[in-house]
Amino acid sequence: MTLSHDESIRLFRNSAPYINAHRGKTFVITFGGEAVLDPNFPRLVQDIALLHSLGMRIIITHGARPQIDERLHLRSLQGQFVDGLRVTNKATLECVKDAAGSLRSQIEALLTMGLPNSPMHGARIRVCSGNLVIAKPIGVRNGIDFEHTGLVRRIDVEGIEDQLDDGSIVLLSPMGYSPTGEVFNLSHEDVATQAAIALKANKLISLSQQDGLYQREEGKADKFIRTIELNPLQKLVDEDKITAEVTCLTAMMQAVGAGIERAHCVSYKENGALLKELFTRDGEGTLVMQTHYERLRGANIDDVGGILKLIRPLEESGALVKRSRELLENEITQFMVIERDGMIIACAALYIYPEDASGEISCVATHRDYRGSNRGERLLQALKNKAILNRLERIFVLTTITGHWFLEHGFEEKDIDALPSMKKQMYNYTRNSKVFMLDLSN
Repeated sequence: MTLSHDESIRLFRNSAPYINAHRGKTFVITFGGEAVLDPNFPRLVQDIALLHSLGMRIIITHGARPQIDERLHLRSLQGQFVDGLRVTNKATLECVKDAAGSLRSQIEALLTMGLPNSPMHGARIRVCSGNLVIAKPIGVRNGIDFEHTGLVRRIDVEGIEDQLDDGSIVLLSPMGYSPTGEVFNLSHEDVATQAAIALKANKLISLSQQDGLYQREEGKADKFIRTIELNPLQKLVDEDKITAEVTCLTAMMQAVGAGIERAHCVSYKENGALLKELFTRDGEGTLVMQTHYERLRGANIDDVGGILKLIRPLEESGALVKRSRELLENEITQFMVIERDGMIIACAALYIYPEDASGEISCVATHRDYRGSNRGERLLQALKNKAILNRLERIFVLTTITGHWFLEHGFEEKDIDALPSMKKQMYNYTRNSKVFMLDLSN
C-alpha cells in the first residue's frame, strides 16, 4: 500500500517521540538462521541499519541451525540433538564454523550496502565482530557428551561498549571461545540473553517466524498478546497456554527475569514489522515487561475510600471538581487505580460519550509521595487502550492546571465547541477550564 503525501508526513511526525526516546539506548536484536533464508531478510537488515542511523546502539546475534544442517547434509554427516541442543563433535564443529562465518559475511555485506537506490545510501556503517563471547563446555549430561557445544561464560562488556561508543554495530555469531583456545557452538538465544544482561540493555528484540506470542483458549482461536507482564506470562507458560517460537519465548523470559525492562517478539517475515513495533503507538508484535511492584487495575467498590482520600487535597485546592462518596460509588467502574501494598496511590477515570465516539479523561490524581515516576503516564496509557477497545475516535480532558502535561503527551488545545454536545451543555464557565483533545483515529 502506497501512502499519500499527507499520510507520510503524519507517520513521520508521529514517530518523532519514539525516535527521541530510543536515541542512545542499547538494543540487542536476535534471530535464527531461518530469518536469513526469508525473502524479507534484506529489508530487515536495512531496518536495523536505520535504527543505527537514528542513534540506537545495536548488538545483533544470529543463529545458524538450517545452514549447519545443510553443510552436514552436503558432507553426508548426521546431526544429533538431545533436548533441543545440538551435539557438536569435531566434524560438526567444522560445519558450524563454516556456516557462522558465511552468515557473518552475508550480514556484514547487507549492512555495508550503500547503493544510490538503497535506503541506507551514504550511511557508511561499521560492523564489528570478534572474540567477544567467552564460552565454556556444556559437558556431559545424562551420559551424553556434548563435546564442542557450549554455554556463555562471560561477555566482553568493555570490548563491546568500546565498539558501540565508536559508532559500530556489534555482530555476535553463535560461537564462543575459551581461554584454552577452544571453539564452542552456542545457541543464539543464549548469546543474546547473556549479552543483554551483561550490557544492561534497554531492550531485547527477538525476531520470530510468528507475529508474537499467542494465548491458547479452549474452543476459540488463539488470542494475540500485545503486552504482558512476566508473572502472568509465566503462569500461562506453566499452564501450557502459550503458542510461541520456543527460542524467542525463552530469551524474552530469561532477559526480563534478569532485569531487562522490555523484551519484544516481532515477525521477521512481515516487511517493516520491526519499525512498527518501535515507532508506533500500538506496536506490531508482543511486548513482555517486568512485573510492576505496583498494580494497575480497574477500580471496584472497595476502592472508594482510598480514592476519596487521594483526591480530597486536590479538590480542596480547586484542581479537581468535588465528588461525593455517593457519586463516586455510582461511577467507580469508570476509574482505574494504581495500588501499592493495598494503598491507592494514583487514579484516573474515563467517561464515554458513545454518540460522539469520544471519552473524557477525568480525576487524574497521584499521591504527593509518589509523583514523578511515570504513574500518570501508565494510567493515561491504560485509559487510551480502554478508549481504543471501545472504538472511540478521540479522548479529551478539561483542566485548569495540568494543561502542559497533556500537551506533552500528544493532546492539542481545542475550543469548547469541540466538546460533545452533552458535555458542552454541562460546561462550567466559572471554572473556565481549558479543553485538550487527543485524536485516536490514527
